[in-house]
Amino acid sequence: MADIHLSRADTFTVHLEQDPLLRSTIIALALLDRSPNWKRLSAAVDRATCLEPNFRRRLSPGSALVPARWIDDPDFDLSWHLRRMAVAEPADLGQVMEFARITGMTAFDPIRPRWEFTVLEGLTGGRAALVMKVHHALTDGIGGIQLAAHVIDLSRRGTRRSPVPAPEPGASNDLVERTGDAVAYDFGLVGSMTRAVIGSVPSALAGWARRPLSIWGDVGRSVASVARFVRPVTNTLSPVMTERRLGWRYHMIDVPVPELKAAAALADGTLNDGFLAGIAGGLACYHATHGSSVEELRVTMPISTRRAGDPPGGNHVTLVRFAVPLGDHHPISRMIAIDQTTTSLRHEPAIGWSEAIAGALNLLPTGVAAGMLKHVDVLASNVPGFDQPVFLGGALLDAFYAFGPTMGSAANITLMSYRQHCFIGINTDTGAIADHDYFAACIAAGFDELLQVGRTVT
Repeated sequence: MADIHLSRADTFTVHLEQDPLLRSTIIALALLDRSPNWKRLSAAVDRATCLEPNFRRRLSPGSALVPARWIDDPDFDLSWHLRRMAVAEPADLGQVMEFARITGMTAFDPIRPRWEFTVLEGLTGGRAALVMKVHHALTDGIGGIQLAAHVIDLSRRGTRRSPVPAPEPGASNDLVERTGDAVAYDFGLVGSMTRAVIGSVPSALAGWARRPLSIWGDVGRSVASVARFVRPVTNTLSPVMTERRLGWRYHMIDVPVPELKAAAALADGTLNDGFLAGIAGGLACYHATHGSSVEELRVTMPISTRRAGDPPGGNHVTLVRFAVPLGDHHPISRMIAIDQTTTSLRHEPAIGWSEAIAGALNLLPTGVAAGMLKHVDVLASNVPGFDQPVFLGGALLDAFYAFGPTMGSAANITLMSYRQHCFIGINTDTGAIADHDYFAACIAAGFDELLQVGRTVT
């Protein structure tokens, strides 16, 4: 049986949704060169839900002490989750974006599996779009790309796939069974942690034998690392983007992968460093025009903890908070500072304890964690996608954008790479950023400035 329990981290995101500002809804938008073959697409999606059965299950939220879990949906109906409709006039990208935005702002039906796919047909030139709405508890960005492998093809002709067995049975919502499973789950969690600790003892003892005093340094670093991860945040660093409301606005930016990599290479950095530097440049532009000379802003970014062999579903990330430099900085100096920060974060001891930290946070009132999240200025995420053309039901995927939830921040900016393009989706909170069109233009200008530096040097 597939794992029916949510991780402590995923349970944390579900509990947070007691505050509507902290909903974890992801929207992915695929732009297609034509309408997909409906029969082929339906068969591929149906097959995928059998291979990843949590997509045929609904969510039982649980409580602080009883983990949330996936339970069978006896009324699962693929036609409710996979739909198609014609785009209203004018049949252009603006209509698609508005549909995606309203879909993202609409809460899931709690008695059904938390995903919805809608094909929008009749766009100009015979084009189409696929709007995919998924709850974050089902998967993270990288897991979503792995799950997409069940649906996409590498040619218009399609892919011959092996037969799929019937979906395996999940759990029921019986109270006794839930309580028993919770106890078993907790013992299993303790057991796995104990095995991990025991497994690390021999190498740790060898190190401590060579450096007897190092044990206290190791303990101190771990404690300090965890303290940094859970440190309360009581104010936004931005003096401009301070309000929070329930409205979202979506925007899109395209950046060539080779040019962003070339610019990042000037600072011996990665594409992710260039991504964050472009965002920082845009934020500096936006704040300067609002009469603010803020030196840095607080960014939250997921760091993947996914390992080989992990299932594609669920979340295998931990969120880290850090400051990005704004002020009067050159794009290269920004990238150098960002690279130093993100490199050190990836080696934080607390990353290995993310599940335990999430479990502890689950015991706190929702308002405590919510207050921290609402003082994050920007969420940023970088998801590596496909490096070759892919097809959905015979339709070529031209572009692929992701619009992540703001989760209390002023904006979520997500990069999805596909072929030789970085497709960047911007989701802004209308309370924090009323002039969202201008904000998106500033972010685009931040990337233009960065790419121009790369072009000038090369």
